[in-house]
Amino acid sequence: QQTQLWHVCLAWIDSKYYSLGYFLTTFRRRGRIDRSRLSHKPSSSQQWAEELGDGIDYEVEELHPEKPRLRSKGIYLLPNAFTTAALFCGFFAIVNAMNHQFEIAAIAIFASLVLDGMDGRVARMTNTQSAFGEQYDSLADMVSFGVAPALVAYEWALKDLGKWGWLAAFTYCAGAALRLARFNVNTGVVDKKFFQGLPSPAAGSLMAGFIWLADDNKIPVRDTAIPWITFFIAVYAGLTMVSNARFYSGKALDVRYRVPFGVMVLMILTFVLISSNPPLTLFGLFVVYSISGYVIWAWERLSGKRFS
Repeated sequence: QQTQLWHVCLAWIDSKYYSLGYFLTTFRRRGRIDRSRLSHKPSSSQQWAEELGDGIDYEVEELHPEKPRLRSKGIYLLPNAFTTAALFCGFFAIVNAMNHQFEIAAIAIFASLVLDGMDGRVARMTNTQSAFGEQYDSLADMVSFGVAPALVAYEWALKDLGKWGWLAAFTYCAGAALRLARFNVNTGVVDKKFFQGLPSPAAGSLMAGFIWLADDNKIPVRDTAIPWITFFIAVYAGLTMVSNARFYSGKALDVRYRVPFGVMVLMILTFVLISSNPPLTLFGLFVVYSISGYVIWAWERLSGKRFS
Protein backbone atom coordinates (compact mmCIF):
# COMPACT_ATOMS: atom_id res chain seq x y z
CA GLN A 1 0.00 0.00 0.00
CA GLN A 2 2.86 2.39 0.77
CA THR A 3 4.36 1.65 -2.65
CA GLN A 4 1.06 2.30 -4.42
CA LEU A 5 0.54 5.52 -2.48
CA TRP A 6 4.05 6.63 -3.48
CA HIS A 7 3.27 6.08 -7.16
CA VAL A 8 -0.03 7.95 -6.87
CA CYS A 9 1.78 10.93 -5.32
CA LEU A 10 4.38 10.88 -8.06
CA ALA A 11 1.68 10.78 -10.74
CA TRP A 12 -0.11 13.77 -9.15
CA ILE A 13 3.13 15.76 -8.96
CA ASP A 14 3.90 14.81 -12.55
CA SER A 15 0.53 16.04 -13.84
CA LYS A 16 0.82 19.31 -11.94
CA TYR A 17 4.31 19.82 -13.28
CA TYR A 18 3.33 19.44 -16.92
CA SER A 19 0.28 21.72 -16.59
CA LEU A 20 2.21 24.57 -14.94
CA GLY A 21 5.71 23.91 -16.11
CA TYR A 22 5.38 25.85 -19.35
CA PHE A 23 4.65 29.02 -17.42
CA LEU A 24 6.69 28.53 -14.23
CA THR A 25 9.94 26.77 -15.01
CA THR A 26 12.34 25.65 -17.67
CA PHE A 27 13.10 22.29 -16.04
CA ARG A 28 11.98 18.88 -17.19
CA ARG A 29 11.53 15.68 -15.20
CA ARG A 30 12.98 12.57 -16.70
CA GLY A 31 12.13 9.16 -15.29
CA ARG A 32 14.72 6.42 -15.32
CA ILE A 33 13.88 2.82 -14.42
CA ASP A 34 16.53 0.76 -12.65
CA ARG A 35 16.05 -2.38 -14.72
CA SER A 36 18.88 -4.17 -12.95
CA ARG A 37 16.54 -4.80 -10.04
CA LEU A 38 14.20 -6.84 -12.22
CA SER A 39 14.80 -10.55 -11.73
CA HIS A 40 12.36 -11.45 -14.49
CA LYS A 41 10.00 -9.75 -16.84
CA PRO A 42 6.71 -8.99 -15.01
CA SER A 43 3.50 -9.91 -16.75
CA SER A 44 1.22 -7.18 -15.35
CA SER A 45 1.43 -3.63 -14.07
CA GLN A 46 0.80 -4.82 -10.49
CA GLN A 47 3.81 -7.15 -10.70
CA TRP A 48 5.86 -4.28 -12.15
CA ALA A 49 5.05 -2.13 -9.11
CA GLU A 50 5.71 -4.91 -6.60
CA GLU A 51 8.95 -5.94 -8.29
CA LEU A 52 10.35 -2.43 -8.63
CA GLY A 53 9.26 -1.01 -5.32
CA ASP A 54 10.88 2.41 -5.12
CA GLY A 55 13.47 1.57 -7.75
CA ILE A 56 12.42 4.46 -9.92
CA ASP A 57 14.72 7.41 -9.44
CA TYR A 58 14.15 10.80 -10.95
CA GLU A 59 16.54 13.43 -12.11
CA VAL A 60 15.88 17.00 -13.15
CA GLU A 61 17.40 18.28 -16.36
CA GLU A 62 17.56 22.02 -17.09
CA LEU A 63 16.23 23.04 -20.46
CA HIS A 64 17.97 25.76 -22.40
CA PRO A 65 15.45 27.08 -24.93
CA GLU A 66 17.00 27.51 -28.34
CA LYS A 67 17.45 31.13 -29.25
CA PRO A 68 16.24 32.12 -32.71
CA ARG A 69 19.10 32.32 -35.14
CA LEU A 70 19.91 35.91 -35.90
CA ARG A 71 19.78 36.90 -39.54
CA SER A 72 23.19 37.64 -40.91
CA LYS A 73 23.71 41.32 -41.56
CA GLY A 74 26.79 40.84 -43.72
CA ILE A 75 26.95 41.26 -47.48
CA TYR A 76 29.00 39.49 -50.11
CA LEU A 77 32.09 41.53 -50.88
CA LEU A 78 33.14 40.32 -54.32
CA PRO A 79 30.03 40.98 -56.49
CA ASN A 80 29.13 44.16 -54.62
CA ALA A 81 32.66 45.46 -55.13
CA PHE A 82 32.09 45.29 -58.91
CA THR A 83 28.73 47.04 -58.47
CA THR A 84 30.36 49.78 -56.42
CA ALA A 85 33.03 50.23 -59.08
CA ALA A 86 30.31 50.55 -61.75
CA LEU A 87 28.52 53.12 -59.61
CA PHE A 88 31.77 55.06 -59.21
CA CYS A 89 32.27 55.14 -62.99
CA GLY A 90 28.76 56.55 -63.47
CA PHE A 91 29.39 59.26 -60.88
CA PHE A 92 32.80 59.95 -62.41
CA ALA A 93 31.13 60.47 -65.79
CA ILE A 94 28.81 63.11 -64.31
CA VAL A 95 31.72 64.95 -62.68
CA ASN A 96 33.70 65.01 -65.92
CA ALA A 97 30.67 66.26 -67.87
CA MET A 98 30.44 69.19 -65.45
CA ASN A 99 34.11 69.87 -66.19
CA HIS A 100 33.41 69.68 -69.96
CA GLN A 101 35.57 66.57 -70.40
CA PHE A 102 32.99 64.69 -72.42
CA GLU A 103 35.29 62.10 -73.96
CA ILE A 104 36.39 60.91 -70.51
CA ALA A 105 32.75 60.92 -69.38
CA ALA A 106 31.75 58.69 -72.30
CA ILE A 107 34.63 56.29 -71.61
CA ALA A 108 33.59 56.12 -67.94
CA ILE A 109 30.08 55.02 -68.96
CA PHE A 110 31.57 52.23 -71.08
CA ALA A 111 33.76 51.19 -68.13
CA SER A 112 30.61 51.03 -66.01
CA LEU A 113 29.06 48.81 -68.69
CA VAL A 114 31.92 46.30 -68.40
CA LEU A 115 31.80 46.26 -64.59
CA ASP A 116 28.01 45.92 -64.56
CA GLY A 117 28.24 42.88 -66.81
CA MET A 118 30.76 41.26 -64.49
CA ASP A 119 29.06 41.60 -61.10
CA GLY A 120 26.10 39.37 -61.94
CA ARG A 121 28.25 36.68 -63.54
CA VAL A 122 30.71 36.75 -60.63
CA ALA A 123 27.82 36.36 -58.19
CA ARG A 124 26.44 33.35 -60.08
CA MET A 125 29.84 31.69 -60.53
CA THR A 126 30.74 32.10 -56.83
CA ASN A 127 27.20 31.38 -55.61
CA THR A 128 27.01 34.74 -53.82
CA GLN A 129 23.65 35.98 -55.10
CA SER A 130 21.56 37.96 -52.63
CA ALA A 131 18.49 40.19 -52.56
CA PHE A 132 20.70 43.04 -51.37
CA GLY A 133 22.96 42.62 -54.39
CA GLU A 134 20.00 42.71 -56.77
CA GLN A 135 18.65 45.95 -55.34
CA TYR A 136 22.10 47.53 -55.11
CA ASP A 137 22.81 46.64 -58.74
CA SER A 138 19.51 48.18 -59.82
CA LEU A 139 20.25 51.45 -58.01
CA ALA A 140 23.76 51.55 -59.44
CA ASP A 141 22.35 51.01 -62.95
CA MET A 142 19.98 53.93 -62.44
CA VAL A 143 22.92 56.22 -61.72
CA SER A 144 25.35 54.83 -64.30
CA PHE A 145 22.95 54.25 -67.21
CA GLY A 146 20.01 56.50 -66.34
CA VAL A 147 21.17 59.72 -64.72
CA ALA A 148 24.76 59.84 -66.03
CA PRO A 149 24.03 59.55 -69.80
CA ALA A 150 21.15 62.03 -69.52
CA LEU A 151 23.24 64.64 -67.71
CA VAL A 152 26.28 64.11 -69.93
CA ALA A 153 24.18 64.50 -73.07
CA TYR A 154 22.46 67.59 -71.68
CA GLU A 155 25.72 69.29 -70.72
CA TRP A 156 27.26 68.33 -74.06
CA ALA A 157 24.60 69.33 -76.60
CA LEU A 158 21.00 69.18 -75.39
CA LYS A 159 21.15 72.40 -73.38
CA ASP A 160 21.49 74.28 -76.67
CA LEU A 161 17.89 73.28 -77.48
CA GLY A 162 16.42 74.96 -74.42
CA LYS A 163 13.39 73.25 -72.93
CA TRP A 164 13.40 70.61 -75.68
CA GLY A 165 16.85 69.58 -74.54
CA TRP A 166 16.02 68.96 -70.90
CA LEU A 167 12.73 67.32 -71.88
CA ALA A 168 14.67 64.83 -74.03
CA ALA A 169 17.12 64.22 -71.18
CA PHE A 170 14.25 63.67 -68.74
CA THR A 171 12.50 61.33 -71.17
CA TYR A 172 15.61 59.19 -71.28
CA CYS A 173 16.08 59.29 -67.49
CA ALA A 174 12.44 58.41 -66.79
CA GLY A 175 12.56 55.59 -69.34
CA ALA A 176 15.59 54.12 -67.58
CA ALA A 177 13.84 54.28 -64.20
CA LEU A 178 10.70 52.61 -65.54
CA ARG A 179 12.77 50.00 -67.36
CA LEU A 180 14.66 49.02 -64.18
CA ALA A 181 11.48 48.96 -62.09
CA ARG A 182 9.74 46.68 -64.58
CA PHE A 183 12.80 44.43 -64.73
CA ASN A 184 12.79 44.01 -60.94
CA VAL A 185 9.10 43.11 -60.92
CA ASN A 186 9.22 40.71 -63.90
CA THR A 187 12.45 38.91 -62.99
CA GLY A 188 10.79 35.51 -62.60
CA VAL A 189 8.15 35.99 -65.32
CA VAL A 190 9.80 36.89 -68.62
CA ASP A 191 12.03 34.66 -70.72
CA LYS A 192 15.64 34.97 -69.51
CA LYS A 193 16.97 34.66 -73.07
CA PHE A 194 15.43 38.02 -74.00
CA PHE A 195 15.03 41.39 -72.33
CA GLN A 196 11.67 43.14 -72.44
CA GLY A 197 12.65 46.50 -73.81
CA LEU A 198 16.12 47.86 -74.49
CA PRO A 199 18.28 47.25 -71.41
CA SER A 200 19.51 50.40 -69.70
CA PRO A 201 23.24 49.55 -70.07
CA ALA A 202 22.80 49.29 -73.84
CA ALA A 203 20.81 52.55 -73.93
CA GLY A 204 23.49 54.34 -71.92
CA SER A 205 26.20 52.94 -74.17
CA LEU A 206 24.30 54.13 -77.24
CA MET A 207 24.26 57.66 -75.84
CA ALA A 208 27.89 57.52 -74.72
CA GLY A 209 29.02 56.06 -78.05
CA PHE A 210 27.52 58.91 -80.02
CA ILE A 211 28.97 61.52 -77.65
CA TRP A 212 32.40 59.93 -77.85
CA LEU A 213 32.22 59.63 -81.64
CA ALA A 214 31.02 63.19 -82.24
CA ASP A 215 33.33 64.74 -79.65
CA ASP A 216 36.24 63.01 -81.36
CA ASN A 217 35.22 64.66 -84.67
CA LYS A 218 34.68 61.32 -86.40
CA ILE A 219 31.13 61.88 -87.57
CA PRO A 220 30.45 63.80 -90.82
CA VAL A 221 27.61 66.07 -89.66
CA ARG A 222 27.29 69.78 -89.05
CA ASP A 223 27.70 71.13 -85.56
CA THR A 224 24.21 72.59 -85.70
CA ALA A 225 22.71 69.15 -86.36
CA ILE A 226 24.43 67.40 -83.44
CA PRO A 227 21.98 68.65 -80.74
CA TRP A 228 18.99 67.41 -82.73
CA ILE A 229 20.62 64.03 -83.41
CA THR A 230 21.32 63.75 -79.69
CA PHE A 231 17.67 64.69 -79.05
CA PHE A 232 16.48 61.90 -81.35
CA ILE A 233 18.81 59.30 -79.80
CA ALA A 234 17.79 60.25 -76.25
CA VAL A 235 14.06 60.06 -77.00
CA TYR A 236 14.46 56.86 -79.03
CA ALA A 237 16.48 55.14 -76.29
CA GLY A 238 14.09 56.30 -73.55
CA LEU A 239 10.98 55.03 -75.34
CA THR A 240 12.63 51.80 -76.48
CA MET A 241 13.55 50.95 -72.90
CA VAL A 242 9.86 50.88 -71.93
CA SER A 243 8.70 49.14 -75.11
CA ASN A 244 7.71 45.48 -75.38
CA ALA A 245 10.30 44.72 -78.03
CA ARG A 246 12.49 41.73 -77.15
CA PHE A 247 16.25 42.08 -77.14
CA TYR A 248 18.65 39.18 -76.84
CA SER A 249 20.08 39.06 -73.31
CA GLY A 250 23.11 36.79 -73.80
CA LYS A 251 22.40 35.04 -70.49
CA ALA A 252 22.12 31.72 -72.30
CA LEU A 253 25.85 31.88 -73.04
CA ASP A 254 27.85 30.16 -70.31
CA VAL A 255 31.60 30.76 -70.28
CA ARG A 256 32.16 27.50 -68.39
CA TYR A 257 31.17 25.37 -71.37
CA ARG A 258 32.59 24.90 -74.83
CA VAL A 259 31.57 27.09 -77.74
CA PRO A 260 32.01 26.64 -81.51
CA PHE A 261 35.32 27.72 -82.98
CA GLY A 262 33.59 30.43 -85.00
CA VAL A 263 32.53 32.21 -81.81
CA MET A 264 36.18 32.56 -80.80
CA VAL A 265 37.07 33.96 -84.23
CA LEU A 266 34.19 36.45 -83.98
CA MET A 267 35.43 37.62 -80.58
CA ILE A 268 38.94 38.17 -81.97
CA LEU A 269 37.57 40.23 -84.87
CA THR A 270 35.47 42.28 -82.43
CA PHE A 271 38.52 43.07 -80.30
CA VAL A 272 40.50 44.06 -83.41
CA LEU A 273 37.75 46.41 -84.61
CA ILE A 274 37.31 48.00 -81.20
CA SER A 275 41.04 48.57 -80.77
CA SER A 276 41.36 50.08 -84.25
CA ASN A 277 38.55 52.64 -83.81
CA PRO A 278 36.84 52.35 -80.40
CA PRO A 279 34.16 55.08 -80.67
CA LEU A 280 33.02 54.15 -84.17
CA THR A 281 32.96 50.39 -83.51
CA LEU A 282 31.19 50.63 -80.16
CA PHE A 283 28.59 53.08 -81.44
CA GLY A 284 27.96 50.90 -84.48
CA LEU A 285 27.54 47.76 -82.35
CA PHE A 286 25.01 49.40 -80.05
CA VAL A 287 23.10 50.93 -82.96
CA VAL A 288 22.67 47.45 -84.42
CA TYR A 289 21.65 46.05 -81.03
CA SER A 290 19.20 48.89 -80.34
CA ILE A 291 17.25 48.12 -83.54
CA SER A 292 17.51 44.32 -83.25
CA GLY A 293 14.46 44.17 -81.01
CA TYR A 294 12.27 45.82 -83.63
CA VAL A 295 13.70 43.52 -86.29
CA ILE A 296 12.71 40.51 -84.17
CA TRP A 297 9.25 42.03 -83.62
CA ALA A 298 8.76 42.59 -87.37
CA TRP A 299 9.92 39.06 -88.19
CA GLU A 300 7.48 37.57 -85.68
CA ARG A 301 4.59 39.63 -87.06
CA LEU A 302 5.33 38.66 -90.66
CA SER A 303 6.09 34.97 -90.10
CA GLY A 304 3.59 34.33 -87.30
CA LYS A 305 6.23 32.42 -85.36
CA ARG A 306 7.95 33.30 -82.12
CA PHE A 307 11.66 33.94 -82.40
CA SER A 308 13.70 31.90 -79.94
